[in-house]
Amino acid sequence: MTNGTAELRRVLLTGAAGRIGTSFWHEASGRYRFRLADRDTAELEGAASQGHEVLALDVADPDACQGACRDIDTVVHLAADPSPEADFYGSLLDNNIKGTYNVFRAAKDQGCRRVIFASSIHAVLGYPPDVAVRPDAPVRPLNMYGVTKCFGEALAACFAADGLSSIAIRIGAYDAPWLRENPTPSDMSLFLSPRDMNQLLMRCIETPDIPFAIVHAVSDNRRKRLDIATTRELLGYQPEDDGFRVLGGDDTP
Repeated sequence: MTNGTAELRRVLLTGAAGRIGTSFWHEASGRYRFRLADRDTAELEGAASQGHEVLALDVADPDACQGACRDIDTVVHLAADPSPEADFYGSLLDNNIKGTYNVFRAAKDQGCRRVIFASSIHAVLGYPPDVAVRPDAPVRPLNMYGVTKCFGEALAACFAADGLSSIAIRIGAYDAPWLRENPTPSDMSLFLSPRDMNQLLMRCIETPDIPFAIVHAVSDNRRKRLDIATTRELLGYQPEDDGFRVLGGDDTP
């Protein structure tokens, strides 16, 4: 891949103004040509001067999603209501159910090569805390937010069966200021640093010949709530951080 903007892979990043999206597009701004989409684009305006597109997008609008996916190689779908307490009819139905379907449907219709879907630990949060959950374990959500992530994983499998390469990433505890205030052993075992997440997203975009996969996203924590052996083997993921070190804790229960 060269540095010429016209030759860069075109990536639609939904939820681009969120914490994960912002870190990723800043890190990879010279690697891909982004179409940065979010409901509120105020924080994205500077990206246009770097050769990227900025798009106001409500993923609950199917026609808008069709336009957003036009002429795109890879979709990284981060847009969602991220709250485990979110109301189903008030938010989750539109943002996490309809919105996720609309993005997959549009990606397929517009001939995109791959969709990368941001799933969550909440899809399998029902397992005991001492179990390192594998990607092939049955889903076990404890809240409706987790249910919407299970739905997204099922959508990914469904569209993959119809020829759209799809990867679902179960994201652990992404680094945030409030996570550092009083981290628990559970937080540390689920910790995911921005640089490890950015690396994993790049590997998901660039690794060829993956019809469908569910992978886990945590850092190289000395104890891991999510097993990352498949992520390492399939994608060449090499996390650099350890939540027990970064958050200043230890590994005692």
